[in-house]
Amino acid sequence: MNVTIIEDPALDDIEVQVSCPRIDERTQRIVASLGAFDRTLAGMRDGALYRVPPGDVLYAETVDGTAFLYTADAVFETSLRLFEVEDKLAGTEFVRASRQMLVNFDHVRCIRPAPGARLRLSLDNGEAVIVSRQYTPAIKRKLGL
Repeated sequence: MNVTIIEDPALDDIEVQVSCPRIDERTQRIVASLGAFDRTLAGMRDGALYRVPPGDVLYAETVDGTAFLYTADAVFETSLRLFEVEDKLAGTEFVRASRQMLVNFDHVRCIRPAPGARLRLSLDNGEAVIVSRQYTPAIKRKLGL
């Protein structure tokens, strides 16, 4: 992949052009990832509302009907339901790990098998999350297996 950056002071915003021999899965992932830069999530912590960049989120989880966004150093409560977070992050590296959890695949350091045909994902911050048996095939597809 070749990347060319052209600085143009006449532009008001960043313009991205993708040239490819054919539109394939790799091209679609690149375009979807570019779209994620304009997405932000809102999260509450200590009574204040924060803008949380999706790339900073290690995983999102629902606990007792409330969704939380976990970053390397903070936990934010979000007013969105987990399926709404999933919809907002469609086309990014977030994958469903269970009914209660989405994982940012960019922060997965290693994957190990777990009992019961499940997977254990070790994240950048040292935490580990379990992928339920139902969502294991999606993780394997993400790996190209």
